[in-house]
Parts: sequence; C-alpha cells; structure tokens
Amino acid sequence: METRRLGKSDLEVSALGFGCMGLSFAYGPAMEKQAAIALLRTAFESGVTFFDTAEAYGPFANEELVGEALAPIRDRVVIATKFGFKNGRPDQGLDSRPERIRQVTEESLRRLGTDHIDLLYQHRVDRDVPIEDVAGTVRDLIHEGKVRHFGLSEAGVESIRRAHAVQPVTALQSEYSLWWREPERQVLPVLEELGIGFVPFSPLGRGFLTGAIDESVSFAADDFRNRLPRFAPEARKANQALVDRVRSVAADKNVTPAQIALAWLLAQRPWIVPIPGTTKAHRLEENLAAASVELTASDLSTIDEALAGITVQGARYPASLSKHTDR
Repeated sequence: METRRLGKSDLEVSALGFGCMGLSFAYGPAMEKQAAIALLRTAFESGVTFFDTAEAYGPFANEELVGEALAPIRDRVVIATKFGFKNGRPDQGLDSRPERIRQVTEESLRRLGTDHIDLLYQHRVDRDVPIEDVAGTVRDLIHEGKVRHFGLSEAGVESIRRAHAVQPVTALQSEYSLWWREPERQVLPVLEELGIGFVPFSPLGRGFLTGAIDESVSFAADDFRNRLPRFAPEARKANQALVDRVRSVAADKNVTPAQIALAWLLAQRPWIVPIPGTTKAHRLEENLAAASVELTASDLSTIDEALAGITVQGARYPASLSKHTDR
C-alpha cells in the first residue's frame, strides 16, 4: 500500500489506517482476543502501518489488545492513542488537566507495552482547560521522548490555531465521510493552511455506507448506534437514498460502495488518511482494496452530482454527546 505524510510533519503512514475501537468497544460484544490479534496482524501484513486506539475504548482493554498484537512489529508501525475523558470513561465527562494528561500517558505506555506514543490526541476539547495548557503539556512529553506527535480530535478551528501556536499539531481526527461533510466548510482549509494532516474516523458512516444496514437491521443491545438519532429506523429509511446512489456509482466502477466511500476520501487531499475499522477479515480486505481504486475528476463530479440535494436525516449524536464537540 502507498504511504502518506500527515501534513507537513515527518510522520508517514499507510494511506489507510485501522480504527481499533470496534474490536472491544461500542459495536456490541468485544471480539475474541486471539481473533482480534490475528486480524490486526493480518492488517499489518496487508500493508497497514497506522493503528488507532484510546484509553476510553473498553475502557483500557483496547490499548492492551493493540499493544499485544503489535509488539512483534512495534518498530514498523505507528500507534495513535488518546487522552481526555475522566477516568477514561466518556460518560463521566472531560478531563484534560495537565496532571491527567501525564497520568494517562504513563498508563497508555504501560498498556501498549512501548516506550513512546507515536501520535497522542486530545480526544475532545475540554473547555475547562486552556488549549494552550494542553498543547504545552504534550510539548513537554515530546521533549521527554514519551510522545512523538501531537493531535487533536473533533476540534474547531479556533482550538486548532491556538494549540498549533504552542505545539505544532500533526493531525486532526474528526468524523468525515460521504454522509458527514461538515469539515469541508471551515476545518479542511485551516488544516491545509497550517500543514496539518487529517484522519477521518467513521469513514464508512459507522457501517451505513457499506450498504449492509437498512431500516430492518437490529443492533446488539450494547451497540452505541442504538443511541444515535441518525440510526433510528426512520432515519435509516430516509438515508437509504444516499446509499442507493453510492451503490450505483460503485456498480459503474465494478467496486463496492465501501470502496467508493474510502476512495472518495483519499481523493479529497493527499494528506487525508481514513481509519476504517472492522472485525471481519473479508471486510478488511475489501477496505484495503479501496486504496487502489482511482477516481478521476469526472468520477468525483459524478459522485457530487449524484449526492446533490440529498439531506441526511438524523443528528450525528444525541444531545448528551453533542456537548463534547468543539463547534
């Protein structure tokens, strides 16, 4: 797989990364440990060098899993993790106090079984802690050799600028896909201006853009999509129009809807690195094949025209989670 550089930094990663969250958190029962380890190693053998985790995934279990899976190849992969929630639990609110950042870093290093974190993100902007203090703390951790690069997640343009002035931000991780294009309005131009890479999470719309989820699909009781307004049955029914058009474009290219969704993201900027996640080997193979799908300017225009006029129904998050976004 080709590699990409995140912005103007020296951090080079595979064009597609692997979002590890779903292996142990959010999408129903955790994957069996040895099967998850095997999947992560298969991803590496298939060209993936960029793996994304966080203390909050589990919490804590995902970092331990990723650390064990990647231990034999640690010097050949880039591991990103995150701090920012109280006690590592999103339902307890935010906590990016400098002392908490240091504590999380030490605990993440231990769980990952490594002496450095390649990319350390603030998981969500904490309005109770000046972003300059956050950036300064990570800057110090970089000077100490415990962290190599600083990232933000779901940050707005003001936070990005203020943080970047203290410690250069290597990457912003935020949701971006064919059904959530808000970053195009303000965020992408600022990232281009400042030389910051972009790592879209949920590039397949939490599975919806694969075409495998319709209004009749039932999720596991502990699948967090049950809480998302965009995944209510009536919203899924309304949003099927978008998937139908993506499916039509995919058929013309003789690829799958998921591959169109990922190839479209890769075509937006050379410093964009999506991180699709999966628990299935055949989905991993399908996703990674998207890196070889070439979309011409005409293809991209066709996609834009096909989706023009479609308004996605349903909020991205319920109100309890929306308050954590920095907008």
